[in-house]
Amino acid sequence: MTATDPRAAHSGLGGGVGPRDGLAPAAPLQAVESRGLQRRVRAYITLTKPRIIELLLVTTVPAMFLASNGLPHLGLVAITLVGGMLAAGGANTLNCFLDRDIDRIMVRTGHRPLVTGEVSPRGALISGLALSVVSVLWFALLTNLLAAALTAIAILAYVVGYTLLLKRRTPQNIVWGGAAGCMQVLIGWSAVTGSLALAPWVLFAVLFFWTPPHYWPLSMKFRADYKAAGVPMLPVVASTGRVATEIIGYSWAMVVSSLVLVPVAHTGPVYAVVALLLGGWFLVEAHQLLNRNRRGVDPRPMRLFHLSITYVSLLFLAVAAIPFTRF
Repeated sequence: MTATDPRAAHSGLGGGVGPRDGLAPAAPLQAVESRGLQRRVRAYITLTKPRIIELLLVTTVPAMFLASNGLPHLGLVAITLVGGMLAAGGANTLNCFLDRDIDRIMVRTGHRPLVTGEVSPRGALISGLALSVVSVLWFALLTNLLAAALTAIAILAYVVGYTLLLKRRTPQNIVWGGAAGCMQVLIGWSAVTGSLALAPWVLFAVLFFWTPPHYWPLSMKFRADYKAAGVPMLPVVASTGRVATEIIGYSWAMVVSSLVLVPVAHTGPVYAVVALLLGGWFLVEAHQLLNRNRRGVDPRPMRLFHLSITYVSLLFLAVAAIPFTRF
């Protein structure tokens, strides 16, 4: 033990080492260690992709309102939200672990903790697996086995189906791989009822058809990134005109699906009007993407990307209001 060891100063040892020489370094050291721990925790949280989790949960709670035909039990909502966060966080962390090689190449993902070295591959793998397993057990113990099974399917669909099998092999990767993100409405519904019905499958369809118009504009913006990484996103392998045309097709399917919910769930006029107005707004912007490209000007894909987030948030807010606006 040296004269500068804080333990020596505290115990009166060290011959003439006073508070200035012995105790002062302890506070800065503790502060450094605290900041280091905070950075490490933030790095692991970053791997879970919190912004994506937020979007998933925006669709889960409204499905629970519709399943309950009113206000669901708040304890169950909290349990479902926590379980959803754990599941999505685990799947996203495993996605980062598996994609760490291409994340180093892409500008958009070059700041991720596995690229910067803030988190080790082993640490990410353990964290992702732990969150995934805990999420399934969480639903099994606190809700029901159907919700737990759907959670397991969602995790496997994203990690194995999308990340391992589809992402680097086909331009339709986000179409089929995106189905994993649609599972949240089924999980939320089953957590309430212990079963499934036609209505949650319609909501699943809305999200399924929404995913390409949401993600392809982002892929258009970062086309060079995906090309450099060898990821065959549709905007990498097809012309902007073709991408815009397919976006329009999926957008129409999305809007039609949102209107199918009207007779299926007996939504009443409020939801029907909201779905029509939001759908019309979205379709106009989707067609504008193609029109701008035909005129040879910047198609401005990020306009549609940001609108897609607004669209799904407002539409599912209207879904949550259905039990209170039927008349």
